[in-house]
Amino acid sequence: MFRGPAASGEVVPSPNIWYYQHVYDVENRAQDADGEIWRVLREERDWTGLDVLDLGCGDGYHLPLFAADARSVLGIEPHPPLARDAERRVRDLENVRVRVGRAQRLPADDASVDIVHARTAYFFGPGCEPGLREAERVLRPGGSIMIVDLDVASEPYGGWMRADLPHYDPPAVERFFAAHGFNCRRVRTRWRFADFAAAESVLKIEFSAKVAQRAIADTRRLNPGSGEVTLPVGYRVHCRVKPTGLVLPGHSAASPDSAEAGESSESSTSPRIE
Repeated sequence: MFRGPAASGEVVPSPNIWYYQHVYDVENRAQDADGEIWRVLREERDWTGLDVLDLGCGDGYHLPLFAADARSVLGIEPHPPLARDAERRVRDLENVRVRVGRAQRLPADDASVDIVHARTAYFFGPGCEPGLREAERVLRPGGSIMIVDLDVASEPYGGWMRADLPHYDPPAVERFFAAHGFNCRRVRTRWRFADFAAAESVLKIEFSAKVAQRAIADTRRLNPGSGEVTLPVGYRVHCRVKPTGLVLPGHSAASPDSAEAGESSESSTSPRIE
């Protein structure tokens, strides 16, 4: 399921992990079975020995993966119960901290991290400008913001998403990120489940009941036998580097506001894909 950003700037509940945390853990373990997203992220900016902020970290699933190589990792999560679970997950990792906070006001000092990472959280196109400004504030010069979102143009998963989001415009979202100085890399991944019951449970928390039934039927056709279930899912990885020197006014990297000034009437209708 997907929700639009709150006009007030308040936190919008994530309809999957907030309410179906156990099933969402099954989803996390199934995603990116071949490590393609991690490969692309490292190509964009290797975090070995660096300070990483994971925005919208949920119950902390990705924190240990960053912590294995990073100097420090700060997980930011707006939902206190998830933040507490994230703290429990990383309690034995000395280089990881978890704090409750929002993208619009990060609990981190200016120029304090080298990487801001967000995966299917908050940054979904028009409407996320406050979070972009905050990411820019906490990044050191030369630091990178890396945003991973689902590719709504990629089949079959994207087709199911479009059925639930008839007004979502993938090209408009890509234009938005390009106008804010991001590159975009498409990544094809496989989700891999131990069995069909696991796959079905995940599809039921990601889509409306009608679309979930369609997705379940399509997944059954893609996996006619018993045993392991795989599902092709596309992602987009958007990356931007904070300039290290003087940037002329009007340059796309001058500030997030410079791009906002040139935005068209594309309003904050991008989905909450969490």
